Amino acid sequence: MNETPRSWWLREALALPEFEGGPAPPLRGDTIADVLVVGGGYTGMWTAWFLKEADPGIDVVLVEQDICGGGPSGRNGGFVNGWYDHAEGLVDLFGDEGALRVMAAAAQSVREMRAWCDEQKVDPWFTQAGYIGVASSPRQKGEWAETIATAERLGIGDKYKVLSPEEMADYCRSPVFSGGYHVAEGGTVHPARLARGIRRVLMEKGVRIYEQTPVSAFRSGPPAGARTPGGSITAEHAVLGVNAWASEWKSFKKWIVPRASHMIITAPAPEKLEEIGWTGGESIFDMRAAIRYLRTTPDGRIALGVGGERGTWSSRIGPQFAYSGSGTKHAIAALHRFFPNFADVEIDGAWGGPIDVSGFHMPFVGTMPSGNVHYGFGYTGNGVGPAHLNGKILAALARRVQDENTELPFVGMEPKRFPPEPIRSVGAALANEATVRRDDSLDEGRRPNPLTDVVAKMPRRLGYHLGP
Repeated sequence: MNETPRSWWLREALALPEFEGGPAPPLRGDTIADVLVVGGGYTGMWTAWFLKEADPGIDVVLVEQDICGGGPSGRNGGFVNGWYDHAEGLVDLFGDEGALRVMAAAAQSVREMRAWCDEQKVDPWFTQAGYIGVASSPRQKGEWAETIATAERLGIGDKYKVLSPEEMADYCRSPVFSGGYHVAEGGTVHPARLARGIRRVLMEKGVRIYEQTPVSAFRSGPPAGARTPGGSITAEHAVLGVNAWASEWKSFKKWIVPRASHMIITAPAPEKLEEIGWTGGESIFDMRAAIRYLRTTPDGRIALGVGGERGTWSSRIGPQFAYSGSGTKHAIAALHRFFPNFADVEIDGAWGGPIDVSGFHMPFVGTMPSGNVHYGFGYTGNGVGPAHLNGKILAALARRVQDENTELPFVGMEPKRFPPEPIRSVGAALANEATVRRDDSLDEGRRPNPLTDVVAKMPRRLGYHLGP
């Protein structure tokens, strides 16, 4: 089993010339640009794309501390979903009309991403087969009822299909799956191929990309300015797409707590997938509060991830996020519980990565008081599709353009604040531990320890859209 800091996705993509791409050496010297983009993940790169699409002559500089796709964009599960599975939470935040607008915009981005890949000749294994929320234990049965009821009331019930255990087995057979629901508006991608494909297109469009270029100091200005180990950038506007690393920026740490998610991927075993009937390409997640998410690949693998991992007791992002023995063990146990016929299939890779958890379980986009620095993060593990939408919004903000996307209700909203340190990091870690233990007890048919139950539910009681 490969346990390198790089995900299996990224190692596979970088081995191919069309995704390895040309060199993007670190910045050396001082430079000026129209827009500075900090972050070479989906948010930053989609922003650069939409800036260039709107104005081919605009000068965009993008800096990335690692390589483009080296962070969460090249490590995630590759679920390209909108927010139909968050209908009730969106209604709580934005009301009926606002929730419908947000879901429609996110669904449109899924369709646009597929079209973009075709137009730009990027092959990220895009499979648009929808996604399934499933009960993986008796206590999870019916956990989707509130989502379905909200959808019916909003007039979008046709987007969802409730599945009986027998209907669930038509998609995928497992001894522990007992029904669920299917949403057609979604798909999967090879996340690193997508990230490296966007990088290639940006370089062809004239975006100046500097990898291995961390920002050591930043000023909002105007003009905005960034200091790096080898030089500096001055720009009229700046866009910050730094994901979980926002927790290390003074202006944003009150809104973000970094948590860890860990994944495994099996060796190819298409005959095993045939045995369980999982051949349609649907992605699946279970109804645990500490979610498990899984999908297949065109060559017959299963990739499975586990959420709810602590990472560290602080908000510092360190090596523990890149690999965790306990996270890997959890993921392998879940795989074998779901699909016993995969017990003898080799695990080809195990890795982890940080997640930028926000208090409302919802990304937010905004502009700093200076008026020329714009930001977007807080995806809480669901960023592949929404990052495309946020890229459109951030590009419009940087061009001082208003449109239907910049008017979406999460643009400029005040995120839910987390408590100050050390309460923030320690409290989040304790709540995560309690949530996982509570889920484990329920999966095993046991009543959770009362104290564990109270701690796990505390975030909800404090107004956060997190936990059970």
